[in-house]
Amino acid sequence: MRKAIIVGGSLGGLLVANLLHRQGWDVNVYERVAEELEGRGAGIVTHAELLEVLEACEVSTDASIGVSVQERVTLARDGSVAGRLALPQVLTAWSRLFHDLKQAFPAERYHNGMKLSSLSQDNDSVTAVFENGTSVHADLLVGADGIRSTVRHMLLPEATPQYAGYIGWRGLVDESALSDRARAEAFPYFAFGLPPREQFIAYPVAGSSNSTAVGKRRFNFVWYRPADEATTLRDLLTDASGKVWSDGIPPPLIRAEVLNQARQAAREVLAPQFAEVVEKTENLFFQPIFDLESPQLAFGRVALLGDAAFVARPHCGMGVTKAGADARDLVRHLNAHESIQAALQGYQGERSEFGRFIVGHARALGAYMQAQLRTEEERAMAEKYRTVDAVMRETAVAPAAH
Repeated sequence: MRKAIIVGGSLGGLLVANLLHRQGWDVNVYERVAEELEGRGAGIVTHAELLEVLEACEVSTDASIGVSVQERVTLARDGSVAGRLALPQVLTAWSRLFHDLKQAFPAERYHNGMKLSSLSQDNDSVTAVFENGTSVHADLLVGADGIRSTVRHMLLPEATPQYAGYIGWRGLVDESALSDRARAEAFPYFAFGLPPREQFIAYPVAGSSNSTAVGKRRFNFVWYRPADEATTLRDLLTDASGKVWSDGIPPPLIRAEVLNQARQAAREVLAPQFAEVVEKTENLFFQPIFDLESPQLAFGRVALLGDAAFVARPHCGMGVTKAGADARDLVRHLNAHESIQAALQGYQGERSEFGRFIVGHARALGAYMQAQLRTEEERAMAEKYRTVDAVMRETAVAPAAH
């Protein structure tokens, strides 16, 4: 029986772990966070490709997996409808997918509090050593440990996330906390707001205990705003003690004045329905937006997958779907090749092309929100995706074949 080490126990790691487990592999997942992972209720747009991979993991994709919406709307500053687009989609939550994928995987093979300290390999095996002294040997190691991947840093220290020039404010509000107007005019939709050089996106997701019952759901939003790296971003990432968290500040450490300024800005630039959502968000936080391209995905018996390999700005809504497709294609190549090294080369050839494409597509979608437009290409992309119709048509939609 072939053995696999999966470094990273979030969605990408669980997707590939479940697929390999069902192919008869001896699989163990090692997650560096000691406690149960939390996704802060982040929303996820489902695509047909993701649902197929979930079914292959024996995760149910029936109606309970998320909230179905039929239409997109863009609200103008005064709250009126500036555009509509019929586009049925199912919107789920990180917490729901994590729960289902973790339930589908043997609990004794999922290990928390395991921080990778080194890896090595030879022609016959790969070895992972963790900070607690545990040493594990296997035939394959998959780095699925996210945008700040330890595995990638060990193998490609020069491949680092690049700041995109803007941030995303995020939050969740209970459906029951919203006013009648917000529930009627924003909540049922995949809703957009497009202030100059900004973008607000909101859609319904499951509520607490993953409930999708009417009145028990939540409204999930992301509000993109430009932030110059040297000035505005640095201030936003500075906590009350003066420490700068360059990779992203933990939400509890965001200064009260920064939160107050965000809520005031919402009242000034967003539709009233959206300003209300920001105002009523108890755990308002922001994340700098990054993108990342790894020049290599295969390293002998080691492969990079999901956000450890490529990170596209969130406008595509393809992050989890891409991780699922990475996992599916990796397993397919492993089944097709006697040699693991050859399988990983095949995987790299297939997924590198798509990874570069999706990163470029997401850059185009987000160009008009950058704090600076440095090149003619960026200016052209900014113009192309500045209109209401273009944003509604392209955001969180699987791109056409490239």
